[in-house]
Amino acid sequence: MIYLDYNATTPVAQAVLEEMLPYFTTMYGNAASRTHLAGWDALEGVNIARERLARFLGVSTGEIVFTSGATEAVNLAIKGLYEKQQPEGKQHIITAATEHKAVLDTCRYLEQHRGASLTYLPVDGKGHINLDDLEKAITDNTLMVALMQVNNETGLVHPVAEIGRICHQHGVAFFCDATQAAGKIPLQPAREGITLMALSAHKMYGPKGVGALYVARDTDLMEQLHGGGHERKRRSGTLNVPGIVGLGKAAELAAAGGEKDTTRLMLLRNRLEKALMRTLAEVVVNGDATNRVAHVSNLHLKGVEAEKLMLALGNHVAISSGAACTSAAILPSHVLKAMGLTDEEALSSIRISLGRLTTEAEIDQAAEKIIEAAARIRNS
Repeated sequence: MIYLDYNATTPVAQAVLEEMLPYFTTMYGNAASRTHLAGWDALEGVNIARERLARFLGVSTGEIVFTSGATEAVNLAIKGLYEKQQPEGKQHIITAATEHKAVLDTCRYLEQHRGASLTYLPVDGKGHINLDDLEKAITDNTLMVALMQVNNETGLVHPVAEIGRICHQHGVAFFCDATQAAGKIPLQPAREGITLMALSAHKMYGPKGVGALYVARDTDLMEQLHGGGHERKRRSGTLNVPGIVGLGKAAELAAAGGEKDTTRLMLLRNRLEKALMRTLAEVVVNGDATNRVAHVSNLHLKGVEAEKLMLALGNHVAISSGAACTSAAILPSHVLKAMGLTDEEALSSIRISLGRLTTEAEIDQAAEKIIEAAARIRNS
């Protein structure tokens, strides 16, 4: 199988796996057990991982909170900040229609059950928000802006430094979901005015089930998991030591050169797009063809239902038709719909995402398989 769904998950890097393995077998202590060597060894592994992740983000170790993944980090950031302000605090949150469901569903929960008022910024046909619209939406009651750095479906890169500047000028917190940016483009939350930033290990060649939240100094959150006061009373629960060690190593690898693959991946992505467009009529890039991360391609193939195409590709090529978290339901992508695509256009769109292991030969083979399958569907 040719794997072209790296935005859904990445394989664990060999160096990451090797560093994790001892913490399953010979160094299996609980990091909260401070009275014996097994616990001390586990705590040292966690501390090293925290230092590595802090260096990767350019922040202090005290600003890192380990979580079970990006979804928990999103919930902790948005709910935690909102609930810390209640009952007399600011209640307005600004986000965008193209955010990940983890952000949108969390915001809707606060809107429907906790009295929050929401502004959902629209986007243009390429997925961009209007920064003037953002600034005009801020009121005296605005608590936070919640906007991602890289869109998980189209790869669009938002101008987080400009967003951070606007938020800072108005005294508003800025939460940034950097799940699809980590390891692909530089992350500088402290320099870019970001108050809270979420990421996940399995999007950057680390293990599933572990993530982190950057919490800027002097930012108070209401913990969402109670029972033990772990992570400076921000996130209770026994630490996933092997997973955290893996996240730390993945961050170290990314800091040491994870972005050096950018040019290679861009050339491969462009090679695939050109091959499809050269042979298949009416293939269009969804989103901004230039302002996107190097490894992502979201394509509309007119007259080719994405679900039929993926079934036709079978075990040969792994691609997706939108966010992996919602792929069980055959519904048009909310991201593409917000960009102005019709239901039919959205349902005829595919996401292809490349990674470290992708080769030129695989790209050529994948293009051939996709062209053959799409042609059969169009002729059926």
